[in-house]
Amino acid sequence: MATTGFWDDSRRAQGLVRERNDLSRLVGRADELTRELGDLRTLWEMALEEGDESIEAEIQSSLQRLRRELHDFELTVVLSGDHDRKNAILSIHAGAGGTESQDWAQMLLRMYTRWTERRGYKVEVVDLLPGDEAGIKSATLEITGDYAYGHLKGETGVHRLVRISPFDAAKRRHTSFASVSVMPEVEDIEVVVRDDELRVDVFRSSGPGGQGVNTADSAVRITHLPTGIVVSCQNERSQLRNRDTAMRVLRARLYQIADQKRKVELEQLTGDKKEIAFGSQIRSYVFAPYQLIKDHRTNVEIGNVDAVMDGDIDPFIEAFLFAGRG
Repeated sequence: MATTGFWDDSRRAQGLVRERNDLSRLVGRADELTRELGDLRTLWEMALEEGDESIEAEIQSSLQRLRRELHDFELTVVLSGDHDRKNAILSIHAGAGGTESQDWAQMLLRMYTRWTERRGYKVEVVDLLPGDEAGIKSATLEITGDYAYGHLKGETGVHRLVRISPFDAAKRRHTSFASVSVMPEVEDIEVVVRDDELRVDVFRSSGPGGQGVNTADSAVRITHLPTGIVVSCQNERSQLRNRDTAMRVLRARLYQIADQKRKVELEQLTGDKKEIAFGSQIRSYVFAPYQLIKDHRTNVEIGNVDAVMDGDIDPFIEAFLFAGRG
């Protein structure tokens, strides 16, 4: 940073400053945990020498706290990817199967919304397309918080549900699918989008009715002509704000395409034929004839389906990250 000309390339310089600050925080936290463990060990040795059992409960409590803090620290170290610390854009799309899959997509929307609330993140529904009879056809969430993308990136893929259908009068078991895609929210400078590559349409917001429905043409749909990507936003009453949000989603999707293209090229150069995770079945949610949710990548299984559907998905997320798949 003290080198002459360091700030000539401001983007590179800012990136290095952020990297330096992140590393400094990690080293400082490691030193802090080391000191706390050393102090606890000294206290334990003194208690042994003096035969003092009165502080055993204090030592046990401190040890449990240190274990939790070490676990959190290890997770922070794992979340060291280029975009892990950024906000996330999460999209859900119902698979084939009509009402069944659309209802499943809405259940996933609730699960991720509850998860963000548990972590104290801010979540905003950018776009939502209601189902024909129930549920949703698709939804896009903008999740704001430190390491939001890092935590959620492993959720990309196909989610499978097996249950007794509430829409089937014969009470038969049905299998439904929905896909989830998670992208980092990238800065404008990382993806350049030219105005002549865009077609912008405005339309009236859709919804179930009531006072909350916008009666003005403020919803925005943007089509990226070279790729055919279409994004829309209708959650704000301001057309300008809806356009800004839609552009953030578009940049994230364009960045994802470019990133996947680079990975494919690298695999071709190195002979690595690993399958790209997006589009593969990553997790099964079985509600009947037994109750079990299993992640097929890490083999983590949880029998409390109610807790998972209420947003308790951290065991799946952390197992994916600690397995080195992030």
